[in-house]
Amino acid sequence: MSEIILIVEDEEKIALVLADYLHQAGFETWHLADGLEVVRWVKEHQPRLILLDLMLPGRSGLEVCKEVRSFSTIPIIMTTAKIEEIDRLLGLELGADDYICKPFSPREVVARVKTVLRRSGGVTSQTNGLILDETRFRAILHGKDLDLTSVEFTLLNLLASNPGRIYRRQQLMDHIYPDQRIVCDRTIDSHIKKLRKKIAVAANPGEVFIQSLYGAGYKFE
Repeated sequence: MSEIILIVEDEEKIALVLADYLHQAGFETWHLADGLEVVRWVKEHQPRLILLDLMLPGRSGLEVCKEVRSFSTIPIIMTTAKIEEIDRLLGLELGADDYICKPFSPREVVARVKTVLRRSGGVTSQTNGLILDETRFRAILHGKDLDLTSVEFTLLNLLASNPGRIYRRQQLMDHIYPDQRIVCDRTIDSHIKKLRKKIAVAANPGEVFIQSLYGAGYKFE
């Protein structure tokens, strides 16, 4: 994932002011003015955060937000001149991380960007299409939410954070059960089996993410 802040705003003066303030804060930016261009650009470039205007030519910000959320957990801050409560709630229900109403102070926008980025610092993206969001315990593979339990997510996150490393069952148990409760070592096998089933639903043909090594343990590839 790049460190670019994507500004989606059809009013060029506003976009230029936001870009200037974000540059002063140390961020790189890219500007798009048409809602139809956003999804393709996001898939190709994976920005660090999206500043997304609600009212856009081509496609509304709400529609864009909904589609981006179908395949990515990239933080989204929506900006709009519409202050009605229903619009604010709808934007957040579709997956926006924050909401700023116009007219706004550019300094406030920069502050909100920094806050949202701090909150979303646990988001990691793998090149094989797997996105792990530690802040929400959410795993997305090729745009599909795996709907993992907290234990399954913790297990997958550990394996994925160290590709190729072999973990013994006891090491995995110590990680997912830090209170050192007494459980059968085959409990890990059960969790892995359920995890593989959920991954298989979203995986491409031939993809194997978790490998078992007889007598050794498990690893992520």
